Amino acid sequence: MEHALEEAVSEEMPTTGSHSPILQWISVAVLVYFLICAVGLIGTGFKTATGDEAEEMFGFATNPFAGLVVGTVATALIQSSSTVTSIIVGLVAGGLPVSVAVPMVMGANIGTSITNTIVSLGHVRQKKEFARAFAAATVHDFFNLLSVVIFLPLEMMFGLLEKIGSLLAGFFVVEDASMKGMNFVKASTAPVVNSAKHLVENLSDGLGGLTLIFAGIVLIFLTIHYVGKLLKQLMVGRAKDIMHAAIGKGPLSGIASGTLVTVLVQSSSTTTSLMVPLAGSGAFGLKQIYPFTLGANIGTCITALLAATAVDGNQAAALQIAFIHLTYNVLGVVVIYGIPFLRFLPVRAAEWLGATASENKLIALAYIVGVFFLIPGLCLGISSIL
Repeated sequence: MEHALEEAVSEEMPTTGSHSPILQWISVAVLVYFLICAVGLIGTGFKTATGDEAEEMFGFATNPFAGLVVGTVATALIQSSSTVTSIIVGLVAGGLPVSVAVPMVMGANIGTSITNTIVSLGHVRQKKEFARAFAAATVHDFFNLLSVVIFLPLEMMFGLLEKIGSLLAGFFVVEDASMKGMNFVKASTAPVVNSAKHLVENLSDGLGGLTLIFAGIVLIFLTIHYVGKLLKQLMVGRAKDIMHAAIGKGPLSGIASGTLVTVLVQSSSTTTSLMVPLAGSGAFGLKQIYPFTLGANIGTCITALLAATAVDGNQAAALQIAFIHLTYNVLGVVVIYGIPFLRFLPVRAAEWLGATASENKLIALAYIVGVFFLIPGLCLGISSIL
């Protein structure tokens, strides 16, 4: 068991290079600074491009199912929920209604689980190993799908998450007390955002805004990619220690450790993908790694929260959608894992799918294409007609 864990971790996390850790930490800080600037650029660009017509522009996504599909497909293609949720935070700061963004955030959770499902295909040659690995990968899918089934109707009927997100954001944004004047993070990013605005001021509002949005998205891609890479190098020892100590030590320990490791490496895809070879090798059972996977959902929210601290535009709304993301993932764990009837539904579904896919490999392929692309595409087409 110990040997399998060492192998799995070393496969996914490269060893620290020859660069000084201090230099690497400074690089992480600089990249986080540019990540926040990038979200500010998207917010400013969206505001410039749409004026007061943001809601009309995203009219197609006012159907919650369409928003869910947009979030799922975008994340499945990009393979990073952190990137998609950071972009959504920037768009909300620029005027995208929070109610339109909520299903998109839910969809990002589903889309991100495609990475570990693809990782599990590496075990396809060994029947028993593939059954365990595919089940370990898809337990995250089933949990996220069940979470949407529970919370999307509640959100549509009562605006549950929107209300909680607004309440939490209210603790951090005090407009009358001029919290803006005390926001040093926002003040520090203003030179970059204002310089970018200055560069496009000779363009029309539409073209200038789109240029800023494009620049922001590219910058988010680059910063999240390199932050994740550096943190994996810096945290390889600590993450491994946490995994050693946590897996198989009970649900609370697993959830807390999954959260912590994901915060450290800034990628839920990495955390959950680490579990796949461990399960495939038989080192740990599906029920043992399940809580660790749930913690990854919570830990991934840190990026959007960080991004929302210094946006240029509607900061209250940006913080609200970031807290909605956090609330949604925490409540998902509390409700699904807390209710005995629901607790192991994702595990049973994943075990069944793993066993079935190991008998017929085409089912695994059909599952990936169907869940992440075909069904969302059909739903989007039907919702646009209705």
